[in-house]
Amino acid sequence: MSLDRRSFLKLAGATGLFALSPAAVQAAETLGKGKHKPRVVVIGGGYGGATCSKYLRMWSNNAVEVVMVERQKQFISCPMSNTVLGGSRTMADITHDYDSLTRKWGVNRVEAEVTAIDPAKKTIRTARGELSYDRLVLAPGIDFLYDQVQGTSHELAETKVPHAWKAGKQTALLRSQLEAMPDGGVYVLAIPKAPYRCPPGPYERVCQVAFYLKHHKPRSKIIVLDANPDITSKKGLFMKAWNELYPGMIDYRPNAQVVRVDGATLTAHTDFDAVKADVLNVVPPMRAGKVADLAGVVTADKRWCGVDFLSFESTAQPGIHVIGDAVSSSLPKSGHMANTQAKVAAAAIIELLAGNQPDPDPVLGNTCYSMVSDKEAMHVANVFKYDKEKKQFVAAPGGGVSDKHSETEGSYAKYWAMNIWSDVLK
Repeated sequence: MSLDRRSFLKLAGATGLFALSPAAVQAAETLGKGKHKPRVVVIGGGYGGATCSKYLRMWSNNAVEVVMVERQKQFISCPMSNTVLGGSRTMADITHDYDSLTRKWGVNRVEAEVTAIDPAKKTIRTARGELSYDRLVLAPGIDFLYDQVQGTSHELAETKVPHAWKAGKQTALLRSQLEAMPDGGVYVLAIPKAPYRCPPGPYERVCQVAFYLKHHKPRSKIIVLDANPDITSKKGLFMKAWNELYPGMIDYRPNAQVVRVDGATLTAHTDFDAVKADVLNVVPPMRAGKVADLAGVVTADKRWCGVDFLSFESTAQPGIHVIGDAVSSSLPKSGHMANTQAKVAAAAIIELLAGNQPDPDPVLGNTCYSMVSDKEAMHVANVFKYDKEKKQFVAAPGGGVSDKHSETEGSYAKYWAMNIWSDVLK
């Protein structure tokens, strides 16, 4: 039976809060009575890792010791980072500290890079020393396959041809390049073949760059080189936004995979064309973050990590759980999805540590807002239920997308961001 929109959004909202089953509550109580306090190490402090760390402490009533290893000093949100390019937000607006995780929830935070993982000994190593664990959670995010686009490299991305697909230094770099671009210049965005982090993200970026150029450099042009045969998410909504808000500014070219980049001349080469840019923004193909290789959990296409979706435990390494963008699945690779996967994993880990089985009917939710101007947005929302026969999550009836972009949706997007940042970090 399909859900009406009101019921669906209510259910989608509920998945953001999540709730422990009575069995999981009992499992947490059992852990609290034991002499040994189990330790869970979480590698990664993004939407998945930070959420999992917080909820492991909260739901176990502090009966589980949690150590979160994250090399960055602060949390910088990829969702909403495109608005920094458009100019309606600053880097400070999307940057948050981890203080509440430590002070309020008792998460032990280690600011370091992981250099080795030994699944047999259940240890991880950083420059600051070795840590043992009872369960390990990997939230490694994504890394880039520079070798698949000739001429690209980490060094080039950091200096001249940013991808800005990890919010932070490169976001600020790309913004400064747009500000320095002459009126009448050309901004070129190269989109990789799916799957990649945040399916609608590139098309939202087009909107945000177009918004900035429309108001500050109106003679400029945007060329989109999309390796995919079509817009991969919210096609009708994005086309409507481009046509209504930025007519004549955007040259969208499907099946235009960039195979080579000339950093010296800022030229992107496809199999058919060479496109010269004033600002060149190349997003390379992606894979699970390199810490997944250290743990030996990369299984699918040498890129992504297979998991048991009831617990997000790796299919390659028992005792190691993988959440977020690194997971091999048809689920969207989004911040909200990482947040809800983290809760399912946290609940399952509490059960497993108590000697029980995870909840057999977990539910995930995902809502993704795309800002098309400084004030207008649209969204897509879905609830995903576990299918026992397929052993994976499938979309429940009733999901959908906005009717159109609007300022009302832009207001919703603002509060969505505030709420999820609070859920992850506060």
